[in-house]
Amino acid sequence: MDGNEAQWEPEADRLKARRPRGILFLCVANSARSQMAEGIARSLAPPGVEVFSAGSNPGTLNPLAVQALGEIGIDIAHHRSKGIPEIPADRVDAVITLCAEEVCPAWLGQAVRLHWGLPDPAAAVGDDRARLASFRTVRGELVRRLGRLFR
Repeated sequence: MDGNEAQWEPEADRLKARRPRGILFLCVANSARSQMAEGIARSLAPPGVEVFSAGSNPGTLNPLAVQALGEIGIDIAHHRSKGIPEIPADRVDAVITLCAEEVCPAWLGQAVRLHWGLPDPAAAVGDDRARLASFRTVRGELVRRLGRLFR
């Protein structure tokens, strides 16, 4: 994470003030970052807020994402990777893209757009312990940012 608070905090505050009713987290594979964001946001969002995630090239839910969220009491084991066409565009009024190194998918629906470029923990190298540490780092950043958005 770049630690530059000036980039995401004001955007999160502006989005919070708009009180979005439907939030979509978007990345390429919908296997790690956007899935974790969806799980965390569902646990923090007030009643009546719908939370979605999708990818432009959906893959498979990463088991390390499931494990990292399970460690903080959030179960996403039942999630599956979804493509953008599966998302009800008429129910999305805010889109947060999470891509960093990749080309982020575009959302053509009407929505406020934010970009939180976070490194892809699925691309981390090393043994399982090192890879899990990458998921925990991204999880921590998502908890911090979504906590600001929803509290």
